[in-house]
Amino acid sequence: MKWIVNNRLNTIYMIIAVFLVILPFVYESRNMLILLTQIFVFAILAMSYDLLLGFTGIVSFGHAMFFGIGAYSIGIFMKRFEPTMLHFIYAVLATILITAIVSFIVGLLTLRLKSHFYAMLTMALAGLFLVLAEKWRTLTFGNDGFTFRVPELFIDRTNFYIICLLSMIAVFMILKRFTNSPLGRVLQAVRENEQRTESLGYQVLHYKIAASVVSGVLAGIAGIFYAMSLRYVNTSVFAMDITLDALLMTIIGGVGTLVGAIIGAGLIEFAHDGLTELAKEHWIFERWIIFFGIIYILVVIFFPLGIVGTLKKFTWKRVKHTAKKKENIAG
Repeated sequence: MKWIVNNRLNTIYMIIAVFLVILPFVYESRNMLILLTQIFVFAILAMSYDLLLGFTGIVSFGHAMFFGIGAYSIGIFMKRFEPTMLHFIYAVLATILITAIVSFIVGLLTLRLKSHFYAMLTMALAGLFLVLAEKWRTLTFGNDGFTFRVPELFIDRTNFYIICLLSMIAVFMILKRFTNSPLGRVLQAVRENEQRTESLGYQVLHYKIAASVVSGVLAGIAGIFYAMSLRYVNTSVFAMDITLDALLMTIIGGVGTLVGAIIGAGLIEFAHDGLTELAKEHWIFERWIIFFGIIYILVVIFFPLGIVGTLKKFTWKRVKHTAKKKENIAG
């Protein structure tokens, strides 16, 4: 039964992926292309956060620090050197290395703490990176930020769209495999009952740090694509808003589902774009953040497990009911 459901889902995912690949070639809209690219980028960020919150039970308020490291890494490399693919690769490798080291150190120092203590400390550490970016003007240009050029391959918006889409699909597949691996199962056990998992002999801290490193690296990759989409970077990439966006995307889509993070990213970005456009038509929408909050409240009320989580629960109830009905008829 589970095998049939999974195969149906995989077929649906493939159809959607193929549709998104051919979309820019059949529907020419620059605004839609840019919006979908932003969705792919934030979907990577949301999935990286879902690995922490949904599969390990870790609430972090400092996820933006990894996102910002990625954004500044690509910006600095492209600004200081020639915007070639070689320097792009160097920037990606630098991002992976720095985010892995920082997330390892942060995890080692903070993951021994419980609940809100960990969340508050990660927020404080993210604040340190924000201050560093503001003060180190010779490197970051402070709050003003700086523009930079990108490699020729990424100049064309369609190319960049396809690359971001394929990256999102790759991250989804990697995390799907990761969460279904023995390591991923242990992380889920930690989420459900950390004390019991520890009593079974698992070094819980080591598994948490592993999740933190993978999550941090992926958030850094999202930061690279975000900065490249704007071709500009400033201290806003370290802002608390980035972490809150990732949190909202994960909760709205469905915690611990991965695909829910993608759906949550899509809903939030479409809502943001739509409400911003409506603000140009009528003054009441100028305070679009109020309507954005209302949308969030409605989703939480009607989809308490998130959109994907609620649909999963409903689907499994239907499948079980159908199976039971067949058994009764056979009996």
